[in-house]
Amino acid sequence: MKFTLSWLKDHLETDAILDEIVEKLTLIGLEVEEVHNPAEALKPFTIARVIDARQHPNADRLKVLTVDTGKGEELQIVCGAPNARAGLVGVLARPGDYVPGIDVTLSVGKIRDVESFGMMCSERELELSDEHTGIIDLPEDAPVGVNYVDWAGLDDPVIEIGLTPNRPDCAGVHGIARDLAAAGLGKLKDNRPPQIRGEGACPVNVRLDFGDTPSLCPAFSLRLVRGVKNGPSPKWLQKRLIAIGLRPINALVDITNYITFDRGRPLHVFDAAKVKGDLVVRRGREGEELLALNGKTYTFDDTMCVISDDNGVESIGGIMGGEHSGCDETTTDVLVESALWDAYNIAQTGRKLGVTSDARYRFERGVDPNYCLPGLDQGTQMIVELCGGTPSEHILVGEIPLEERVLDFPLAEVERLSGIRLTPAEIKGILTRLGFWVTGNGETVKVAVPSWRPDVEGKADLVEEVVRIAGIDQVKSAPLPRRGTVARKVLTTGQIRRNQARRALAVRGMKEAVTWSFISKEQAEAFGGGGADLKLANPISSDMSDMRPSLIPGLAAASQRNADRGYADVALFEVGQIFAGDQPEHQAMVASGVRRNTAVMTGADRHWSGNAPRVSVFDARADAEAALAAAGAPVDKLMVFAEAPSYFHPGRSGELRLGPKTVLARFGELHPGLLGRLDIDGPIAAFEVFIDRIPEPKSKGSRSKGALAISELMPVRRDFAFIVDEGLAADKLIKAARGAEKQLIADVSLFDVYQGKGMPEGKKSLAIDVTLQPRQKTLTDEEIDAVAARIVAAVEKATGGTLRG
Repeated sequence: MKFTLSWLKDHLETDAILDEIVEKLTLIGLEVEEVHNPAEALKPFTIARVIDARQHPNADRLKVLTVDTGKGEELQIVCGAPNARAGLVGVLARPGDYVPGIDVTLSVGKIRDVESFGMMCSERELELSDEHTGIIDLPEDAPVGVNYVDWAGLDDPVIEIGLTPNRPDCAGVHGIARDLAAAGLGKLKDNRPPQIRGEGACPVNVRLDFGDTPSLCPAFSLRLVRGVKNGPSPKWLQKRLIAIGLRPINALVDITNYITFDRGRPLHVFDAAKVKGDLVVRRGREGEELLALNGKTYTFDDTMCVISDDNGVESIGGIMGGEHSGCDETTTDVLVESALWDAYNIAQTGRKLGVTSDARYRFERGVDPNYCLPGLDQGTQMIVELCGGTPSEHILVGEIPLEERVLDFPLAEVERLSGIRLTPAEIKGILTRLGFWVTGNGETVKVAVPSWRPDVEGKADLVEEVVRIAGIDQVKSAPLPRRGTVARKVLTTGQIRRNQARRALAVRGMKEAVTWSFISKEQAEAFGGGGADLKLANPISSDMSDMRPSLIPGLAAASQRNADRGYADVALFEVGQIFAGDQPEHQAMVASGVRRNTAVMTGADRHWSGNAPRVSVFDARADAEAALAAAGAPVDKLMVFAEAPSYFHPGRSGELRLGPKTVLARFGELHPGLLGRLDIDGPIAAFEVFIDRIPEPKSKGSRSKGALAISELMPVRRDFAFIVDEGLAADKLIKAARGAEKQLIADVSLFDVYQGKGMPEGKKSLAIDVTLQPRQKTLTDEEIDAVAARIVAAVEKATGGTLRG
């Protein structure tokens, strides 16, 4: 939102200087993003008089001017302006001056063999307007030699504030002035426009035609002004529009643009001679088109609101008018429109059509409904003053909503929520100056919310209004209280587990990533999702259309982006939510990770001692087990199943389960066909750990840890090799051996797998290393042999294998 200092002072009676205004705006929540003073660029330019203008000897369209600078010197200047003449008073730029409109720093030069020591400037060259048919022609009594900026009063700084979406009341200069006045920086001027009493009825009727569908236009007011004379708007109006970045067009259009920024009330004007029949406000019809004022053609559907007549669509309701019914220099009768539109529909239509406008910006945030008719009167008044004409009576169709919001406001809430202690009189005074109506003398008062504040819905909003005007700097800093005892646990079990999983994966050399919760439909279907219940109604882009059923596609795509930039060996992990449906119970917290190419834990890429191997299913399993162990899962009780979803490589993937049904993790290499579909280079090993499925730890009677049991006796290790069926999972054999003597067997690990020469067909050899840890006394040979016999018997019973000779 941009405005000039003089514009602000049209609504605010204040003696505050620019710096005070800028500081106060930021303090009350209207953060100033930039202050630009156009006069700084125009300071070098002075007023000068043309003494003599003679024909250029070598050019028919050029003249050689003798210019009096007013400082006891005369300059020779070559000029091509058609209005250059003796006696003209204009604006002079000397050699060395920077001319902003043409982006040139002047120097002494020759034009057709005649030296020129500067230039006489046009308005466009000084960025005052688009006028460039001639040089600036000032009144004869303009003081020669004086700075043009000072004489013309162009020292008018432009202030730009960053307006948050909840403050539509400050999308007009009047609303900004109201806030400054409430903050004690002046007095708000009461410049509400007078009610216009027209002559005769408006000959054009308006009809709201939405049938059985919800109305997209609550109220529509219209008035005819006959006998206007349209032309350029006055200089003061042009200067203000140019200062905020708008191009002056003609008086009628400039007036509506001015009121849009002055009061936050968009208006629209139709050339009455181009309107055929009555105006109908309705939903668009499929395939209807309109050439808009910005020169672009838009196609409508039945979700959009349009204004039409017998010729067809004339305007996009609340967003932009049409080229056909626009006003130009031939306009003599004009229809002035002031309406209320459905904010959600304005935002939806603007986004669908890809059209932005100052009107859309305000209507989709919410305009003051009570200024609908006063806005029409303000526009009419300015048209009559600047263009002449006779207004008719206004017509109003629909109904202006009169929403009364009265809140019970306990005054103690200000101190409770903000820490600022104010008296009841101070609180009431702030709210009253902001336009709220306050009544009551007790601890709780009633506050009526003004129509221009749609964002105020509860007592917390009222506290916010009081605090920002009173000053956030009044909130005193207070240290956190020092506790005398050890604080109790504040994190939930889930939060602790997620943090522990993150730390464990980071220790294993993986980098944490944060990917989008949305993926493309193709990716979602590839990973078991893609259902209609998880499709976004309003996606950011076509490749972010579905909620993710897995973290792996986002991580795999991120690894590919790194590879495309020269970092092929990456290991990434993420802890986040996945979605199996649109209900809360269908969401799950998962820790997932991917390793690409040679990104193994021991180090990636090439090395003099030996190049790193490519990632495999075993890297993914190790990562999954590390995350599970860190999160508190009973890793020693997990069972490995050679089953996994279709996006994993068959035979190079598996699941870790607690019992036959509870899947705690999946791991493996991603399927090559899937990688090809997603345009990702492999190999990629991935895992996903379902943190929410880890059982809750058993509650302990004491918070202290148990005694550390370390045996002083030496462990005993024995190796066993068994011949088993080639389809037998090693995990089944290890589990059988471990259960043979639970008191003594501390660890069982697989160290060799053999299948080939000397082995019967359909068989393989699995060799295990068993560690026996005595607790009370050293084991004798007989006791060791007895344990070994029990191990062999347990394995033979569980697997059908035999001890290899």
